[in-house]
Amino acid sequence: MESESPAPNPHPQSPIIPVKPSSSDRDFLTHLEIYLTKRDGVDKLLKISRYATKIILASSILTQQPLITRLGSFESSVGISRKAFRLGKFVQDVNALRSTRFTTCLNLILYVIAYGGEGLYYFIEQFVWLGKAGLIDKRHLPALQKWSAWCEFMGYFGSISLKVRELRTLDAEEKCLMTSINLAMLRGIACGEEQGKLRKLREKKLMKRLSVIQDFADGLMSLADIRDGRGRLSSPVLVSAAGLLSALISSHKNWVSC
Repeated sequence: MESESPAPNPHPQSPIIPVKPSSSDRDFLTHLEIYLTKRDGVDKLLKISRYATKIILASSILTQQPLITRLGSFESSVGISRKAFRLGKFVQDVNALRSTRFTTCLNLILYVIAYGGEGLYYFIEQFVWLGKAGLIDKRHLPALQKWSAWCEFMGYFGSISLKVRELRTLDAEEKCLMTSINLAMLRGIACGEEQGKLRKLREKKLMKRLSVIQDFADGLMSLADIRDGRGRLSSPVLVSAAGLLSALISSHKNWVSC
């Protein structure tokens, strides 16, 4: 007697796809652990502490010389530590250029300026760190820091240009979605999916605008380095405030993304 084969399951079990919990649903300490495992997460916390210290030192609110000396030593040490965190970071800009598909000649130029400038900046910063750590003769530091500042400034120029163009594209997409939603509402048609897309698009626009503000703040600091601290835009308080603003925005972006 032949054994009967089992009847096929009319409702086959679909594979279970793990869903990444949103940052708002995740436990705070778990989220913090993930944040601190990233190089950028630790780097931006160091940046916040460094520029908060620079604001205190530049504002002349302290009168006790021993405390001023300790804070100055702390700020300098954190600055060197941040440079150590950037070892090999230029590789991400090289890979970004390799993986980008250019649609126009202008896009090609802007991407090369943005990622090329930033990549050269991170590459030169490795030698600046070696100089500050004492392995390279410190006589080379002024030239290295000048080249580093110029590359950083050019990188931010290209980055801001690209993000402004992206914002214009997002504005056009938002107008199209708004038109579709308004027409659907006039016809009495449900448009929950379109409204969800609109919400995500507006969140993306907000993060892009914050990135532009961050790039302007970082560009101001690199311009101050190029000018060796001369000029009104190179005021220690202004530059330190720009650095703190940039660090806070970057920390927020990293927190949301992890």
